[in-house]
Amino acid sequence: MPTERATLLSAEGVHLGRTATGKKDAIDQVGRALLDIGAVEAGYLAAMHEREASVSTFIGEGVAIPHGTDKSREYVLRTSLVVLQFPDGVDWGEGNQAKLCVGIAANGTEQVGILSSLAMILMDSEKAAQLRDAQDTDTVLGLLHTMDEENDT
Repeated sequence: MPTERATLLSAEGVHLGRTATGKKDAIDQVGRALLDIGAVEAGYLAAMHEREASVSTFIGEGVAIPHGTDKSREYVLRTSLVVLQFPDGVDWGEGNQAKLCVGIAANGTEQVGILSSLAMILMDSEKAAQLRDAQDTDTVLGLLHTMDEENDT
């Protein structure tokens, strides 16, 4: 489990049982969550929408990974994740429903490792389902804690 050092994901970054009026609202909520934990400056939020406009961040298994553009790294204060669960789903376009959004803020090349670690977890459809249906923060932290270990440099 997380140690004394800063972790990619802490309990304050997990928000279960949320609702959103659509993809834009969901991305706004993810951006505000990153802002609230002190991971980014406000300029990062617009960049998340810019990224989404250029390429969908929906990755399958009911999961989207909203994040900023390469240029927006200047707004990242510390590499972090937030997890927002939308049990009723959010229309992510092209027939995709996102029930889980993992917001990513990364200073540099860490984003590649984070995305790789997240993909490995989500390739296990059972783990992906557990994340989508999590009833408590500890479940989410338990499933994603290996990302801290893999990205600990």
